Amino acid sequence: MTPRTIVITGASDGIGAAAARSLAEAGERVVVVGRSAEKTRSVAKELNADYFVTDFADLAQVRTLAAQLRENYPRIDVLANNAGGIMGKRTLTVDGHESTFQINHLAPFLLTTGLMDVLAASNAKVINTSSAANGFGKLDLFDLTSEHGYSTHRAYGTGKLANILFTSELHRRFGDQGITTAAFHPGVVRTNFAAESSSPWRHAYKTLLNRFMLSPEQGADTLLWLINGTPGTDWISGAYYYKRALAKANAQAYDADLAREFWDRSAELVTA
Repeated sequence: MTPRTIVITGASDGIGAAAARSLAEAGERVVVVGRSAEKTRSVAKELNADYFVTDFADLAQVRTLAAQLRENYPRIDVLANNAGGIMGKRTLTVDGHESTFQINHLAPFLLTTGLMDVLAASNAKVINTSSAANGFGKLDLFDLTSEHGYSTHRAYGTGKLANILFTSELHRRFGDQGITTAAFHPGVVRTNFAAESSSPWRHAYKTLLNRFMLSPEQGADTLLWLINGTPGTDWISGAYYYKRALAKANAQAYDADLAREFWDRSAELVTA
């Protein structure tokens, strides 16, 4: 069987690296994308995989990544949008967007739409890492930079809610072109998540609570299940999952009109 080409962002650590290792061991062609040059290079060398270093806080770098992927891989079977994080204080990126929103949503949105013709031609799966934190998100189309009522948790929750809305609208717009898509919650995973932020969550990842968290391998389970499963048989395109099962999301995640408007607004925000 010909190996699939599987691009995983946020693959220099955590569940992204764990999934990359599992897929590479199974003989797949894994492409590792990460922000840290040293860590990304290390994982890629371990797996004998191609790699690209990209900071999602800079949309110019995301455009370059999309161009590099298009140039090097005429076929992409799976795009796993796994990069993300929680930032802490409200800060703006070089593009003028609130950092949490850009890194968790706008950057993967730009990467995916920048690869759309390749993904459609490949009948690709697009898998988006969300979180149960979507439950305390609140998407306001008129305040996507969180100028009003900002909080660390709400910003992160809104970013993860955005992942689910993006997933459902991606299915609606491109499902008939062969693209299948799903979002998932990996669970609370023992990783370096939030380590570089000023969020209070960073303390949980360094304290005794750490021992009760999932390993990166356990957190990658649903991601691997979605990548290796068959849409329409094992899972439903456009849906949100946890522990290999359909999961309940924020009420806004089921608002089809919001999803359409949010897609259009996102497209405007990433236009160079």
